[in-house]
Amino acid sequence: MAMRITPSILNADLSNLGGEIARIPSADAVHLDVMDNHFVPNLTLGLPVVESIRKQTDQFLDIHLMIADADRWAPAYAEAGAESVTFHVEASNAPIRLAREIRALGARASMALKPATPIEPYADMLTELDMVLLMTVEPGFGGQKFLDLVLPKIRRTRELVKRTGQDIWVQVDGGVSLETIERCAEAGADTFVAGSAVYRADDPDVMVNDLRTRAVAACQH
Repeated sequence: MAMRITPSILNADLSNLGGEIARIPSADAVHLDVMDNHFVPNLTLGLPVVESIRKQTDQFLDIHLMIADADRWAPAYAEAGAESVTFHVEASNAPIRLAREIRALGARASMALKPATPIEPYADMLTELDMVLLMTVEPGFGGQKFLDLVLPKIRRTRELVKRTGQDIWVQVDGGVSLETIERCAEAGADTFVAGSAVYRADDPDVMVNDLRTRAVAACQH
């Protein structure tokens, strides 16, 4: 199973996003957190910034929408050229339709769940998705402590994904570091969002590779 590291630029220097993205050439994707101060109590970048970033880099853009009314706004990020668009199921009234719309626009469709949202009600729609994002902190702010209580949900999600027979990525986001990534990998995650751990490191790209190495080793035990 391939292990992917997708650093979040939430903890990077937001005044120099092009330069900050260039510091992580080994990353499998760049994770962009879009927050609207409605779905979560924080406000970050939006569509114009994503469009600008798209012009500056060829790296895989992994958009995580922590916004209300995802059905209305998510397709625009696929149209902007993002390779993957994640919407929160708690913010979508028609998640199957939205996933199909994102895919029809040429992007990978991904669905995110808050820590307390169970995966089981969505088991039948997994085949409509390319990735499931399991939040391992409450969405809204970087630098939070990893919630071990999500580990059983990662295991259950991996089992449900296996049953589909499809290559659906299982991403975790929140508190991912050298101290926690092994637990996530052992539980079944294969795609890891790391913000603080990467951008607070002396060399962000070395940290990307260190995280990937540790995740791979955890899966080989």
